[in-house]
Amino acid sequence: MKPFVIVQLRPECEAADEEFAAILRRAGLTEGDARRIRLDQGDLPEDLDLCAVSGVIVGGGPGCVSDLAHEKTPMEARIEAQILGLMPRIVAENVPFLGCCYGIGILGRHLGAPVSKDHHGEDVGPITCTRRPESAGDPLLDGLPERFTALVGHKEALDALPHGAVHLLEGARCPIQMLRYRDRIYATQFHPEADGDSFALRIRVYREKGYFPPERAAALTEACAGVRTEASGQILANFVRHFAQS
Repeated sequence: MKPFVIVQLRPECEAADEEFAAILRRAGLTEGDARRIRLDQGDLPEDLDLCAVSGVIVGGGPGCVSDLAHEKTPMEARIEAQILGLMPRIVAENVPFLGCCYGIGILGRHLGAPVSKDHHGEDVGPITCTRRPESAGDPLLDGLPERFTALVGHKEALDALPHGAVHLLEGARCPIQMLRYRDRIYATQFHPEADGDSFALRIRVYREKGYFPPERAAALTEACAGVRTEASGQILANFVRHFAQS
């Protein structure tokens, strides 16, 4: 099988390592099936041949594409520039792509959709995702129920659907929870890789990053503990099963 590229945008090593392991687990991949790229540790490799991969999965991170230039740290700005620099190739070549959380902002920004912190940010915790009629027959949602639980925590969100995109899943506070562009390019606002243990670690790591008042960390950890997110994780498994190439 051609490898799946997993591009990570988190500079926090503990959170990045857990995210990578969670993506592999939920996707049903081994480390040998994946090529891991951490953009906090360097630029995109010059030898990255998108014709030689099965697909690209982009994880989350503390950056926000809607932040003004002076609000971004040098590392955040470099990471964002690198991943945005990859998107023209992804779209032009219709490479299988799944962006998770930060990844929906990246895809939305590239496609010209408005992204802001003004309307649809969500507190850290579980939400209910609801399938829209347009999701019928979509391979990434194969076997998923009409409603299921996922974990979120984000400051910014899409204010409108990118032109030409299909709205697959919606939520109560943040309407655009999953979209498809063309037939191979996807993004979710929630974290399909995450379970309660994932969020316990991230709540600890990002306690001072402005996602929530630090004194709420223990309560948020408790609220996420034991949350069943197998259905949202199935999206990763479906992505791999549908797009794996020999």
